[in-house]
Amino acid sequence: MNSQLRFLALCSLFILALAATTLLSGCNDSAQDTESAPNLVRNQINMDELTYPASKTGDQVDDYHGTSVADPYRWLEDADSEETHAWVKAQNKVTFGFLENIPQRATYQERLTEIWNYARYGTPFKKGGRTFYFKNDGLQNQSVLYVQDTPDGQPRVLIDPNTLSEDGTVALGDVSLSDDGKFMAWSTSESGSDWRTWYIRDIDTGKDLDDKVMWSKFSGAAWNHDGTGFYYSRYETPADGETFEGSNYFQKLYFHRRGTDQSQDELVYERPDQKEWGFTGSVSEDGRFLIISIWQGTSHNNRLYYLDLQTDGAEVVTMLDDYDASYNFLHNEGGLFYFKTNLNAPKDRIIAIDIDHPHRENWKNIVAESDDPIDGISVLNNSLIVTYMHDVVNVVKVFDFEGNETGTIKMPGLGSCGGFGGKSYDSETYYVFNSYLNPSEIYHHDMKTGKSTLFRKPEIKFDFDNYETNRVFFSSKDGTQIPLFLVHKKGLDLNGTNPTILYGYGGFNISLSPSFSTSILPWIEQGGVYAVASLRGGGEYGEEWHQGGMLKNKQNVFDDFIAAGEYLINEGFTNANKLAVHGGSNGGTLVGAVVNQRPELFAAAIPAVGVMDMLRFQHFTIGWAWTSDYGSSEDADMFPILFAYSPLHNLKEGTEFPSIMVTTADHDDRVVPGHSFKYAARLQACQSGNLPVLIRVQTKSGHGAGKPTAMVIEEVADRYAFLHKTLGM
Repeated sequence: MNSQLRFLALCSLFILALAATTLLSGCNDSAQDTESAPNLVRNQINMDELTYPASKTGDQVDDYHGTSVADPYRWLEDADSEETHAWVKAQNKVTFGFLENIPQRATYQERLTEIWNYARYGTPFKKGGRTFYFKNDGLQNQSVLYVQDTPDGQPRVLIDPNTLSEDGTVALGDVSLSDDGKFMAWSTSESGSDWRTWYIRDIDTGKDLDDKVMWSKFSGAAWNHDGTGFYYSRYETPADGETFEGSNYFQKLYFHRRGTDQSQDELVYERPDQKEWGFTGSVSEDGRFLIISIWQGTSHNNRLYYLDLQTDGAEVVTMLDDYDASYNFLHNEGGLFYFKTNLNAPKDRIIAIDIDHPHRENWKNIVAESDDPIDGISVLNNSLIVTYMHDVVNVVKVFDFEGNETGTIKMPGLGSCGGFGGKSYDSETYYVFNSYLNPSEIYHHDMKTGKSTLFRKPEIKFDFDNYETNRVFFSSKDGTQIPLFLVHKKGLDLNGTNPTILYGYGGFNISLSPSFSTSILPWIEQGGVYAVASLRGGGEYGEEWHQGGMLKNKQNVFDDFIAAGEYLINEGFTNANKLAVHGGSNGGTLVGAVVNQRPELFAAAIPAVGVMDMLRFQHFTIGWAWTSDYGSSEDADMFPILFAYSPLHNLKEGTEFPSIMVTTADHDDRVVPGHSFKYAARLQACQSGNLPVLIRVQTKSGHGAGKPTAMVIEEVADRYAFLHKTLGM
């Protein structure tokens, strides 16, 4: 996996833009300009007036390139202070008091629990003649890893994360198997934190060795060929009080030898002169090379070094050091390395480089760039399995190592696929296919015959035949055509009154492809429309699409999302009194920005774990890495752009905002909760009218990964209860 893609999957985030103004007080003192707004009668919620907890203001003012910017809620950045804890407790009391008085809350939770209660399997994978897979019986907080020792043998539990904690908040972070299938490196994550602690399990006995490797973050584990140890990346032990908020710099690549203490781990590579460099180590299939992919921030560009593991005294070779493109190592045939790259190919291509003749004039183009971006590549049956994204749905083609197309793997419909794991010599594999109304089906594929056979299909208590998904395109402000997926009941009456959730992300080259989520089913069952917009900033159409929504182009993302809302209204799906917007992480930033820019367009909004302070995000944990997509307030050219759309800094006093429920978590060390705390405090001070502006803070939870099933169901039920009430359903 490309180190940048791995990093994005772990550190995914955000973004947007406007026109710069100076903020000198807790809220902008000018009322929202509503001259162009339609006559809008807000939903009458008929509730008692909410009394929000007091949020004190301080006199903190910062100077940004000659512009003074107040930060009156700076104290809320300290998530561990007693004062912040008291504020969170008081806010949660108001929020949950509001939610508990919504009768439909229990109904949504009961229905979600019923629908969620079905057996879910992960795509099987093999090592050393053994087959491994994850399974959740239905309502287990965490999925269980099983191993099947022989093709006809009985599966047995290899690790059950549900036994790691009573409340399910200790999750299995990652697993890595030695090539002989005898040992498994596995990591834990506590309360949703990005920090990982690694252990080693003997697969024969199912028992752990004494090994314990701590302070790893944004790293997998890569076993050497003989299974005596694995490569991993870590940071220095954080100082007291800095575990969840301190910046992460100076990552190092280590080798841990099985059966030894972490203090004896071998430092393989570090760059004390480059504090932002991160290292992803992987071992080639033949065991000869350690591939070191060097990432920096969330840019997809990387450096690529390697170490010959079969030569005593070998030194790290700086193979690709120009940082001019992405280079994702795929496979090697001896000294011939195959890469996926976006060099001179914004939608990606496949090249081969002979390490004995590495000069660019000797590089060989294997699979040329096409009209569709490459979404993934596997090497199986001595072939390249290339998954493309065509208008946001997957198409799979097969090429030989010379680049000749030899076939396709036909998908059962319009949707997303993944899997295709195995060794280069394997002739069979598994893949998963799913879409919004197609629960994840697992297929066995025979590369020799080209035949796919349904292996497992989930059984869910929901009548999918009564619903449909449509893909449409709408014009953004500048005329760009944007894909929009619409999920709803068949025969939907386009009378402009359907409650609708518009979801988006738009950042970091991350694509929102059609995928199944149990959580949307109760919403569409109640007659709601679920709409997903594939905004610029994502990766749906390659690097140019990504760049069209990053840095100085961030306003395009907001324009796209606003145009999606206008399309839904103009086409009769809904109206401004029935339209809600939702997004998480970078999508939370998106929601905060568009609500500031067009508060009259939406009736409700749920910004989740969002980056709300665009002037200070780089000062916390891994936030500095996002500057490659956002820019930084420390850059005089980028400051006015960030300041112009920063959700926190563009709240205007006297504005009638829609009903808003901010959601975050107390252990989020990706987007620290101070973002949402400060935003919610200011929002409550700026709100005009009677509509609720609440914050829901989940305890013992993080950015989202590894969250227990019970906690997820509660959060989704609260989201729908809030929307049910505020949209007047």
